[in-house]
Amino acid sequence: MRRRTIDFSKFSSIKVGPQIDIMVLERGDQPPKTHTLIGHANNLLVGPTPPPLMMLGRDFDYIKREGNYLTIGAATPTGKILSFCKKFDIGGFEYVAKLPGTLGGMLAMNAGVKAYETFNHLIEIQTDKGRFAKDQIDHGYRYAKLPGIAYEATFIVKKGFDRALAETLLALRKNQPPLPSAGSAFKNPPGDYAGRLIEAVGLKGHRIGQMAWSDMHANFLVNLGGGRFEDAMALITLAQTRVSSIFGIKLELELKIIHNSH
Repeated sequence: MRRRTIDFSKFSSIKVGPQIDIMVLERGDQPPKTHTLIGHANNLLVGPTPPPLMMLGRDFDYIKREGNYLTIGAATPTGKILSFCKKFDIGGFEYVAKLPGTLGGMLAMNAGVKAYETFNHLIEIQTDKGRFAKDQIDHGYRYAKLPGIAYEATFIVKKGFDRALAETLLALRKNQPPLPSAGSAFKNPPGDYAGRLIEAVGLKGHRIGQMAWSDMHANFLVNLGGGRFEDAMALITLAQTRVSSIFGIKLELELKIIHNSH
């Protein structure tokens, strides 16, 4: 089992976090229960003292087609999945255009755009605990309770890559800020939008240190350059507190926080 040094202030999409050694799992390695799995750190906010971390290595980066089934390794980047589907005219993955990360991260949060989600065409997932059919896994809007560490997933092949749909879904991301962020900070509450609520309580564009709620889209926590974990957490808490006190709505995090509080 090898190790890799990662500087999260460069590696993570929000550009916040320490430089630490993490464990890299390859085929046949037994994942230690003491370690937290990360993907490509696209929806992660890593604190200065995280628990022991691990990630999947190159053994889990592959795409295989067998008849009407597509099996994809959990470390496969979304860009590779999109290219494969375009090349072989496979539908169902149009939503991954410009969606950063790997399949593992997509599975862990049932990533998607609007009604197009990772679990839509999913058949089963193989984890370190065995194989599980989709209906055995608790999942819903932007969440999935995976039984163990995802190694690969099998999807039904849908014929015909829809380029018009891919362009339409890509256009929905045009309002996302170009500054470093971890994507949407909060899930949209039923019948409302987290960005609207954050803006309504006066926090759009609000900054603490070098972190801010974007003035382009209020549900994006952005790094203005050299942002700190503590400032990011202060903004998250402030948004949750204000929205709860004014609207009585509890904002649930969509980004994942990895930090030892003690």
